[in-house]
Amino acid sequence: MNYSLTIKIILILLFIYLLIIFYVYTKQRSLLYVPQIDNYDDELLIIPAEQVFIENSSNIKLRSIFYKHPSNTKTTLLMFHGNAGPIENRFYKINKLSKYDQNILLISWRSYSGNDGEPTEDGLYDDARSAIKWLEEKNISKKDIIIYGESLGTAVSIEIAQNNNFKGLILEAPFTSMIDAAKFHYPYLPVSIMLKDKYLSDKKIKNVISPIFIMHATGDDIVPFRMGEKMYKLANSPKSSYFVDENEHLVTYDENLMNKMDEFYETIINDE
Repeated sequence: MNYSLTIKIILILLFIYLLIIFYVYTKQRSLLYVPQIDNYDDELLIIPAEQVFIENSSNIKLRSIFYKHPSNTKTTLLMFHGNAGPIENRFYKINKLSKYDQNILLISWRSYSGNDGEPTEDGLYDDARSAIKWLEEKNISKKDIIIYGESLGTAVSIEIAQNNNFKGLILEAPFTSMIDAAKFHYPYLPVSIMLKDKYLSDKKIKNVISPIFIMHATGDDIVPFRMGEKMYKLANSPKSSYFVDENEHLVTYDENLMNKMDEFYETIINDE
């Protein structure tokens, strides 16, 4: 192969590589935030929850589900879902978690579940803070709120929980940072300089003082288990974990998980 042909091939490959970088950079948010996917669970609500709309600072009304426990408790579980699908995909979790003496608020992000707007890291943080404000207007203070984050929602949960005194924090399939997660899926791209939404959870979790419960499947091929394990090591005490041998991204809501969840709830209740 002569020198000029080699140079041409290198230039062509470089051009293709740069095209891939350009495509991923310009499309990164549509690759990260996928509200149109509906592939988790279609279980219907079996509790008397109501649909509410929570207005964020951009005047977008976020479709949400609120379950008020008949005991009139102040304790409230605030749930932040992941990067794919509508809130209906999480109804099975609400059904299970309604066994505890708590209210439940599940919000959907901007652009999800029929909401207006475009999702961004700062935008999701604003949505989450708007949910906190909505609860506070109902005389539910931060010390009464347990935050639950699922996958992408774990990063939002950690951002909101740091430097605050929440009742507890539950993290399902947490990742260390979006940079690390992107490197796992796109190891051939310079993602650290490409990413707009970095979600640096590993830098923030040290600022969380609330009791933490982390659950993760060891065979998770979307958020590698090693990330959840690292987040657990970085977390302050008190903390507990449920690491299960499953090849799923989200943990199966079975008796084993609920038993561990029981232990966590007993801990935060006894700590009152």
